Amino acid sequence: MNSAPLSSQTARAAPRVFDHINTWVFDLDNTLYPHHLNLWQQVDDRIRNYIAKFLDTTYDDAFRKQKDFYRRYGTTMRGMMVEHGMNPDDFLDFVHQIDHSPIEPNPALGAALERLPGRKLILTNGTRAHADAVTRRLAIAHHFEDVFDIVAGELEPKPFPQTYERFLARHGVDAGAAAMFEDLARNLEVPHALGMTTVLVVPQRTREVFRESWELEGRDAAHVDHVTDDLVGFLEAIAAQRAAPPARSAG
Repeated sequence: MNSAPLSSQTARAAPRVFDHINTWVFDLDNTLYPHHLNLWQQVDDRIRNYIAKFLDTTYDDAFRKQKDFYRRYGTTMRGMMVEHGMNPDDFLDFVHQIDHSPIEPNPALGAALERLPGRKLILTNGTRAHADAVTRRLAIAHHFEDVFDIVAGELEPKPFPQTYERFLARHGVDAGAAAMFEDLARNLEVPHALGMTTVLVVPQRTREVFRESWELEGRDAAHVDHVTDDLVGFLEAIAAQRAAPPARSAG
C-alpha cells in the first residue's frame, strides 16, 4: 500500500493536509507500536480478571460486561465506575502490570518523528506509566513533550468531547494546526470536528482490523482524513513534503 499522505489509496475526498501542522498528537496502543504484538491483549485479559474478582462472577460473564462497557462508555473502567461504583486507582494499577518486552526499539519511527516540525504529544486512554514503558521500549520517549493520560482526562476517556477539550486547553494546542493519529475511527470524530487533521492507523499489510464489528464503524466516514497501514512511511512522506521547496510557477 502506498503510504504517502496524499495518496488516493489512503485519503478521503478532499482530505485535510499537513502543510500547516505544528502539533502532532498520537494515540498509544496499536498506534505507536504494531497491532500484531498483541500487547493490549495482556491488558484485556487483566481487565477481565479484575472484573470477575470484583463482581464475584464467572469469566464468561466478566467478558460480556467488559465488552459492553467498553462499547458504551469508551473504557471498561468508566462502565465499572458508573454502574458498580468501582474505585479506579487499583484497577488502573492492576490492568497495566503487563510484560512490555515484546516491544523493541524502533529507530525508523524515532527518525520519522524527529523530522516532523513542531511539538509531539501522546493522548491515551491508558496510564502515563504504561505510556512511559511503551515509549522507553520503542526508544522514542525523548521525542514527546508530554503524555495526556486517563488521569489527566479526569477518568473520562476518548471519545468523550470534554477529554479532547481538556487536552487542548492543558497543552495550549490549536486544533486547527494539529494532526491526530489513532487506531479507532470513532476516536477521530471529535478531533476532526474541532479542526484537527485525522489519520487512522490500521495493521500493517492489511486494511482489515481484527476486532469487533462496532470498532470498524466510521473508518470510511468524512471525519477520517487519511488511512495508513505504515505509520513510519506515512510520517516520512509528510516530512519530505514539508521539506520540499515550493514549486516554481511557469511564468
